[in-house]
Amino acid sequence: MGFIPFTFVDFIDILLVASIMYWIYRMTKGTNAPYILSGIVAIYLLWVVVRALNMELLSTILGQLISVGAIALIIVFQPELRRFLQAIGMRQKHFNFITRIFSTEEAKVQTDVAPIVTACREMAATKTGALIVIGLQSDLTLIAEGGIAVDAKVSTPLLKNIFFKNAPLHDGAVLIKNDRVLAAKCILPVTQSEVPKDYGTRHRAAIGMSEISDAIIVVVSEETGGISIAEGGQLRRDIDPARLQQTLQRHLAPKTRKRSKKESE
Repeated sequence: MGFIPFTFVDFIDILLVASIMYWIYRMTKGTNAPYILSGIVAIYLLWVVVRALNMELLSTILGQLISVGAIALIIVFQPELRRFLQAIGMRQKHFNFITRIFSTEEAKVQTDVAPIVTACREMAATKTGALIVIGLQSDLTLIAEGGIAVDAKVSTPLLKNIFFKNAPLHDGAVLIKNDRVLAAKCILPVTQSEVPKDYGTRHRAAIGMSEISDAIIVVVSEETGGISIAEGGQLRRDIDPARLQQTLQRHLAPKTRKRSKKESE
């Protein structure tokens, strides 16, 4: 009689809250977010104590800080919130009707995969490390702005020169979209998921980038010369150039194949 009523809906409520908290922890793991949250909780507890002691001046000051807490949280956690919302959108990409509504049927410039495949094959032979992000529909403006603007047509010599070990732009990722190298030396978000310990920084960054966008990320290992592809948060390692070309063509030139079939008819 004295127990608090507990229903199946309450169980679902607790389960959902726990799942959300765990997801937030996974998204902010390895960042400064936990420390910032600890500071916010400390300020709130101090405000509670100050109010209980009727310290009006200090209570007013802390109350003003807490009253704008929601706006402050949005500003402080802007990168984490952006990454969190992008991750939700990527996981629901099959039901993303908004993208379909605003997508246009205009013919877009298709990325020529041949120079990319050739560059990766030749860099793999010489064990030259490379990290190439090939954009599809996701907005990669922030990634491009964090690097050095290039804006040049994709070519094998250009990619090899960028990733040459003594070149000033070799450290970081190259961003390609619509047959153009938009930027080099771009910084990518590193995945916070559990991955094998033998994964290097390039592979972790490739997975992290694929978790928050629909981009295709190609990695050439500096240690083994192996070629890997990251997409949808998954990494496929040690693929041959022929498989690389097939994968890139499937994502980057589907309309070309459809048009060629119609023309042949």
